[in-house]
Amino acid sequence: MLTTACTAQYREAQAEEAFPPVGQFVDVNGTQVHYVTKGSGPDIVLIHGASGNLRDFTFSLVDKLADSYRVTAFDRPGLGYTERVNLEGTSINQQAILLSDASLQLGLEKPIVLGQSYGGAVALAWAVERPDNISALVLTAAASNPWTTGLSTFYQVTSNPIGSATVVPAITAFTPTSIVSEAIDGVFHPQEAPEGYAEHIGAPLTLRRVSMRANAMQRANLLGEIEALHTRYGEIDVPTEIVHGDADTTVGLSIHSIPLSNQIDGANLTVLEGIGHMPHHSAEPEVIAAINRAAARAGLR
Repeated sequence: MLTTACTAQYREAQAEEAFPPVGQFVDVNGTQVHYVTKGSGPDIVLIHGASGNLRDFTFSLVDKLADSYRVTAFDRPGLGYTERVNLEGTSINQQAILLSDASLQLGLEKPIVLGQSYGGAVALAWAVERPDNISALVLTAAASNPWTTGLSTFYQVTSNPIGSATVVPAITAFTPTSIVSEAIDGVFHPQEAPEGYAEHIGAPLTLRRVSMRANAMQRANLLGEIEALHTRYGEIDVPTEIVHGDADTTVGLSIHSIPLSNQIDGANLTVLEGIGHMPHHSAEPEVIAAINRAAARAGLR
């Protein structure tokens, strides 16, 4: 156990040295929130998915949008460099309120809010919980509706107290880089990750114990939180653009975005043929076009 703990601590230090914070911090009621802001124009906030951090957006999308928008990407609680808020798993509603409050402190009033995958659930919670601080909603491969498959064995183990105390440190200490590469390949399938993505994303940050535990609890609680939230989507009254690939095997189109397009009045669904779970990389022009439509519909362009 001591060897595992020491090795985990060493690898965490290596990860943070190799991938330091790339942005700034704002204190939100005692929680340090890490963010990157670039560009000028209408405000847009980007919310990343599970097991990720804001570097997913700084790889390409932030720079592409910065010519037309003031773009702010946040690390979600416990991931990247934003502090963990709730040891039992920071809910999508709690995350939405935290990031909305952070936005207000930064002077981002009524931004367009884009969420990818798990971040899409947070974006939906933002639209429900903070309707006065959002101008439009853009969802890419977003988790939005209840599903029937159970929690994976990995998350069952890493989210329970015994696994959190024993298995998580071992993963941090001993996971080879080949496993990380395979995970990245899996989330992009059937496309390939862009050249240089794996080196940019800072995947070792997600293998830190604090992030592993935060991510596991968030993922374990997500279904119940979506079951409670999805009945309120009819309250959303901002322009909504939904983008989803029909080859996405991580967040299924038919389970999530097709029903969602009927739950939000006026929502526009764009289905991307042959595209998997990462359309903001694999179909970046189409995602940017959806953002521009949302901005135009909201009267921001």
